[in-house]
Amino acid sequence: MVLLCLVSLVFCRSCSWPVRYAIDVFDRIWSAESLEGSEPFASPTIIKNNSEGFQPPSAVVRTAVRPLNGGDVIYFNWTVSDPGLQFHVFMHFAEIEKVEKNQWREFNVCCSVCYKSNYRPSFLTALTVYTAHPLSGHHHYSCSVRKTAASTLPPILNAIEVYTVRKLSEISTAIQDVEAMMNVKERYRVKRKWMADPCVPTHYMWEGLNCSYNGSNPYRIASLDLASSGLSGEIADSLAELTSIRRLDLSSNNLTGPIPDFLADLPLLEYLDLSSNKLTGSIPIRLLQKSRKRLLTLSVDDNPNLCLSESCQTKGRNLILITAVVPSVVAVLLIAVIIIWRFIERRRRAMEPHNEEVSLVLDSRHFTYAEVVSMTNDFQRVIGKGAFGTVYHGYMRDGAQVAVKMLSQTSSQGSNGFRTEAHLLMRVHHRNLASFMGYCDEGSNMALIYEYMAEGNLAEHLSERNARVLSWEERLRIALDAAQGLEYLHTGCKPPIIHRDVKPANILLNERLEAKLADFGLSKIFPNEGITHITTEVMGTPGYLDPEYCITNKLNEKSDVYSFGIVLLQLITGQPAISKSSEPIHIVEWACPILARGDIQNVVDTRLKKEYDTISVWKASEIAMACTPSTSIQRVTMNDVVTDLKECLAMETARKRIQSEFENKSSCSSGSVWMDTDSESGPFPR
Repeated sequence: MVLLCLVSLVFCRSCSWPVRYAIDVFDRIWSAESLEGSEPFASPTIIKNNSEGFQPPSAVVRTAVRPLNGGDVIYFNWTVSDPGLQFHVFMHFAEIEKVEKNQWREFNVCCSVCYKSNYRPSFLTALTVYTAHPLSGHHHYSCSVRKTAASTLPPILNAIEVYTVRKLSEISTAIQDVEAMMNVKERYRVKRKWMADPCVPTHYMWEGLNCSYNGSNPYRIASLDLASSGLSGEIADSLAELTSIRRLDLSSNNLTGPIPDFLADLPLLEYLDLSSNKLTGSIPIRLLQKSRKRLLTLSVDDNPNLCLSESCQTKGRNLILITAVVPSVVAVLLIAVIIIWRFIERRRRAMEPHNEEVSLVLDSRHFTYAEVVSMTNDFQRVIGKGAFGTVYHGYMRDGAQVAVKMLSQTSSQGSNGFRTEAHLLMRVHHRNLASFMGYCDEGSNMALIYEYMAEGNLAEHLSERNARVLSWEERLRIALDAAQGLEYLHTGCKPPIIHRDVKPANILLNERLEAKLADFGLSKIFPNEGITHITTEVMGTPGYLDPEYCITNKLNEKSDVYSFGIVLLQLITGQPAISKSSEPIHIVEWACPILARGDIQNVVDTRLKKEYDTISVWKASEIAMACTPSTSIQRVTMNDVVTDLKECLAMETARKRIQSEFENKSSCSSGSVWMDTDSESGPFPR
């Protein structure tokens, strides 16, 4: 069983709502509402909470409603279609007016039955009255706050919450995973909202966890992220029980002692980050072997007292063995030098895919310059321009439309970047990457040929000059498509690829507004051999460049994550990455303080005209903020981004469905608040 919040309401017409985290420590989302027959009023004074633990924010309870014209009663009504549903009601009261000595405010609080009689609210202190048992069995419900005969002042109501009981399936998290996580929580004293079942319900999954479910067996923990969580001591033995885990991140803590052998026994583990700790001893041989066979991405750097080679395992062996192998030392060293040289050479070649010697094979995709001239009708129609050169519209022999990107002689990208793009496009295939049709490489005449994307690029659609405004659902679908393309580059390609120039101009849209990443001229291959970054010259577009990469020249997949976060902020706000005002400001610096105040409406693109699910926008904003910390280790991965954007999209599509159903229903009775109890939307825990 779980309580799902249907509505959290405050009563103030002129206030800035909704209110949520960090103003509300429980991340409830409070929306403003008016009740027929009542008038709102407010106090500028901070309201304290009593000790019952409900903790409505002061910003919520220092507003209230009272009956018009000195009336005797306030009603709150709602209607549902299913009489089998159960409801819990929480009403918050605080006296926000200074009551004279010869006056008093006294009332009864009832929902079918009375739960508080002859109640006098405390001055500037909030108290919560709630239903002791769930309400059920009716289509129509009504709660009232009614003045007593002895009262000289009308009743008040500061805020109200209504929750419905939702039955969950019997399937929960596997007991061994639950016990392991409870042990981790207790051992490291993890300061997170880790309560109840770790994986169920999925909307309330523990922070830092991802779970898997195959439809019949219990949920299993698939990933655990405890990076930068203040952990100290040795690595907990209970982690050995997480036999379905694929990703484990314990980086940037104060973990000490050796790396335990059991980590090599976790059968599905494919990513392990132990970097930036105080681990000692040596790395277990089997972990090293898994890393070398590319069965595991292992990161252990920045552990000053940790030995990183197998040689540590042989220390302390009998000195007679050392004497016995002296004659072969020279031969072994020579072999080692040869192996290391070959290893370095292979890595160098992998990291430099734009080498001049890269041959553009695949004859079926090669076009002569004469064919390029023919397909573009002598370069008649220009559809785009960039640092690389000009893009022309064209037709293949079979009538398929294409975009032909010609390299300019003055291009800053150069022929190396052009060949890099061709080389990468031949080996990557994903529905959210621009489809590569072919190339031309004849002396100074170089061209890349893509599928034609009829709706241009995202930058054009976000421009204020574009009369066609993308809806919130369309923006979310574009963001999800682009995120899936990046996720494929980071985790689906072996070795991974970093795009390095993620921005709206490089996100193309087809006639169905399906988004595809394009322009791989600055991309870098990232060898997947346990290393955490590559050092390279800083390249990209101002406003989208990872600040850590700019300072250190260290590039990794989190640099793309940062750039994507800026794009997502632009989709939310409609603002450029760097404002064009007299005092330019970066979009993160502009949006962050506004979001911290809980003022989502002053962040969202006004062209959307409030046609969006507020929770969906909040969650998208949180994703963008999680992508854009200045330190890369604090950023989420593209896997996390894809998962969260799918939730955002589900909320928005649910809102539109509910809105459509609501428009087809008859209007509610006067003074009622209608709630669709089939909706999955509601506040999500932080």
